[in-house]
Amino acid sequence: MEPSQFYELIGYAGSLLVAFSLSMKSLQRLRIVNMIGALFFILYGVLIGALPVVLLNGLTLFLNAYNLWRMWQKQDYFTLMQVRADSAYLKRFLEFYRREISEFIPTYQFKPDDQQVVVFILRNMMPVGLVVVKPEGEEARIFLDFVIPGYRDFRAGRFLLEESAEFYRQQGIHRLSTASGSVKHETYLKRMGFHIEADGRYYYELPTRLIREHL
Repeated sequence: MEPSQFYELIGYAGSLLVAFSLSMKSLQRLRIVNMIGALFFILYGVLIGALPVVLLNGLTLFLNAYNLWRMWQKQDYFTLMQVRADSAYLKRFLEFYRREISEFIPTYQFKPDDQQVVVFILRNMMPVGLVVVKPEGEEARIFLDFVIPGYRDFRAGRFLLEESAEFYRQQGIHRLSTASGSVKHETYLKRMGFHIEADGRYYYELPTRLIREHL
């Protein structure tokens, strides 16, 4: 392979990474992948002697790194808000995010039940997540566990399952169970610490931890 062809491949790789980053719903992932694309372009610019390409992508790299640093330094406020299963806001929320919910759990259908425990996860007082469970003794069956696009960095899930585990324990719930709704959902469950058992369902043992609002 000629050196010029190798240089072109580096440029194409940078272009693909930048284009791919723009398709991401998570701002954090977008910036990380965009940074990698900028690194490829910087290397490409150095190899072909194109200073403007190096300078432009150097600036892109710096801005992405700076904004990522700000995101990681920012302290977000998390808390829970329980609502009734027949809440009008809950119905509107589910209607608005119906398509996104179906991507993760295609079989989910909204069927209000007084026995359901419905909780919104608030991040800086904005409802970014929704969990619907139904207690069955010391175990609760999860019907829906959803986080809106742009906030899928696992922090809402960790707050619910770790920092706020006592919320469920106070209601006699010590274990959560759910069926995998899709490949994306299965990946999320494994990332959050759920384990699959012989019946094909995923289970999570709630830790003993005091509930607290998280900064």
